[in-house]
Amino acid sequence: MRVFPLLAVFLLGLVAPVQADQPAAADVAGWLTRMAAAERQHSYQGTFAYERNGSFSTHGIWHRVEANGQVRERLLQLDGPAQEVVRINGRPQCVSGAPAEQLTDVVPVALRQLAAEQLVRHYDLRIVGESRVAGRSAVVLLMLPRDRHRYGFELHLDRLTALPLKSLMLGEQGQLLERFQFTQLDTLTPLSEQALRPSVSCLPIKMAPAALASVNHWHSGWLPVGFNLLATHERSASGSGAVVAWLMFGDGLARFSVFIEPLQSESVVDTRIQLGPTAVVSKRMPTAAGEFTVTVVGEIPPGTAERVALAMRPAQDSAQ
Repeated sequence: MRVFPLLAVFLLGLVAPVQADQPAAADVAGWLTRMAAAERQHSYQGTFAYERNGSFSTHGIWHRVEANGQVRERLLQLDGPAQEVVRINGRPQCVSGAPAEQLTDVVPVALRQLAAEQLVRHYDLRIVGESRVAGRSAVVLLMLPRDRHRYGFELHLDRLTALPLKSLMLGEQGQLLERFQFTQLDTLTPLSEQALRPSVSCLPIKMAPAALASVNHWHSGWLPVGFNLLATHERSASGSGAVVAWLMFGDGLARFSVFIEPLQSESVVDTRIQLGPTAVVSKRMPTAAGEFTVTVVGEIPPGTAERVALAMRPAQDSAQ
């Protein structure tokens, strides 16, 4: 396991120690299982703060579990641009302010469906204390990465429902990369149909990722251990009509996307930047079918993103 001494010291100073007589402290897997199921068991509404890349915003959220098990959810940014998204079972139905395929990258980790069974393979998981968030008692879980290809996380889970009340994404030195935190949460008041109804600016979208078995246009020659292909989509670029491929990978917690676009006659330079927790790496790739731009965007260190970009190949090349 990779050692993160500064991160551990930083986090342990933020929470109260867990008493030895608290049985939940020895059951990290149990808390993760409860957390993974909580989104499909509890309806709620509330307000949360979101911070990344030096920007801070507040959001309203309405989340309802239907009688048939379907989950409907509406998120609305309350300050700045009025960005909105409505999702059913995690799939965007309408959106304002962002392309549909980018939604999976901007949704805070705490609001995703986490694959708890995968996390123990790639993160050192610990219960490190207790806290109070939005007036509710919480247990604090620490997730330290076992390699250098992912970031550390701190999750504050509601003791009553196991819903995530707060999450921090932190770099190796303990620097804050992303913060999600409820400021108000109501799990008792029934949600009205009006609360879940999108505004007129939330435009319907049609985004049907291809079945994973049919993905044969692009291949990754290298991925960090534990990351798997989650979704893929192709669309025509505006103006040129060229087909842009989008692939999304995840390890059960962190995610990144790869965008692959054919070059026409434009001049493109390689880029490597980091915006808070998000790495953006773009590489020019010559192939037998012409030149392409490969761009990796996601919650992984820039060096890892660059290695992923350099490893992308057309499927016919990888088969040779």
